Amino acid sequence: MSDTPDPERNRLSARIGRVARVGANMSGAVGARVMGADQAALARTVRQALGRSKGPLMKVAQLLSTIPDLLPQAYAEEFRKLQAQAPAMGWPFVQRRMRAELGEGWETKFASFEREAAAAASLGQVHRAVAHDGRGLACKLQYPDMASAVEADLGQLRTLLNLFKSMDGTIDSSEAIIEVGERLREELDYVRELKHMRLFALMLQGEARIRTPEPLEELSTKRLLTMTWLEGRGLMSWLDEPQETRNRIAELLFKAWWGPMTHHGVIHGDPHLGNYALTDNAERLHLLDFGCVRIFPPRFLDGVVGLYRGLKANDMDQIAHAYETWGFKNLSTELIEALTLWARFIYGPLLDDRIRTIADDVSPAAYGRREAFEVRKRLKSLGPVLVPREFVFMDRAAIGLGAAFLHLRAELNYGRMFAESIAEFSVEALAARQVEALGSVGLSS
Repeated sequence: MSDTPDPERNRLSARIGRVARVGANMSGAVGARVMGADQAALARTVRQALGRSKGPLMKVAQLLSTIPDLLPQAYAEEFRKLQAQAPAMGWPFVQRRMRAELGEGWETKFASFEREAAAAASLGQVHRAVAHDGRGLACKLQYPDMASAVEADLGQLRTLLNLFKSMDGTIDSSEAIIEVGERLREELDYVRELKHMRLFALMLQGEARIRTPEPLEELSTKRLLTMTWLEGRGLMSWLDEPQETRNRIAELLFKAWWGPMTHHGVIHGDPHLGNYALTDNAERLHLLDFGCVRIFPPRFLDGVVGLYRGLKANDMDQIAHAYETWGFKNLSTELIEALTLWARFIYGPLLDDRIRTIADDVSPAAYGRREAFEVRKRLKSLGPVLVPREFVFMDRAAIGLGAAFLHLRAELNYGRMFAESIAEFSVEALAARQVEALGSVGLSS
């Protein structure tokens, strides 16, 4: 990495400009609140303001909408309507970014480089290229001043959640905001994402049917990530395939998510359907994005497995201990019962030793909503419940994975697959594997 000053560091001037732009968009929502708008109307106004703001704040709002219980229902429903796609920036930006990251004559480092973006999202865009050895490449370019935009938008997000808290004090989201902020800052660090990519390749090396891109370190920087291009059809294009094919895809998704989790304490925190692709006949799964990865302390996985075993045995002491391990405070009988209502929903398919769907007669968009509503109703009488930060992405990813299984209408013995995954679980062995894997790719826990 270069020692020269970073022109796109977290700059005060850029933050002030971003706050002003977002603040102008949000003023309508504040005005609607002052005028006494009902929650549905106010949620719609906030969603429209976020849509105009683009960038990190819109991405975070989308993320929050997928975490059950964190937002009032009206807001969660509106925020789900926000679109992840964003218009790509033009060739002048691409030239500036590539020149800044790889220097003058950057184009000579590729056999070819496509001017039009292959994909674009809220933080950056991807261009196809070809290496001099003939390999297809994907070049992920970060938009300008994202570090400043993230810090400005996180401040706006705290204001937004305080607005929610004034209307519905069921959930204390302060820890969740810290967690979201840390993961979002990590997502801007493409050097770290390159290491995430290598970590998943290492953790999944025994799964021949699951592949990750190969990063090219010599063509990557903090804001440019170059990797091999993996061909494949997106997950949504397989929904009309035969049951056997859809089951095979779901099995691969299960292995790609739960394997790293139960053996290394690592999850892919963004189970967005666009992050997966499959080769012909769905024989191989390709994982495509590694910006949002959560590395858990081994004790958290002790809670994950302990809760499963407690639910299996209907042992309330073991169930309560799992919640304590995760960091839930003031565990009254009523709070334990409310949390266990949610836990039995999340773990339900894993507790059944039979072939089943992930949830019967539920649409992917509605997965978890009914249960979240009931939990929220119970929590109202208990005062603000602090959601431990490590719980946030575990919950979000589990719901996202379940929605993917629903899209596929997969029928599998989830209970048997999970039991096999934790058959030799020990927190000490996981801790040792995690330290070794992280060290081998240059990451710390």
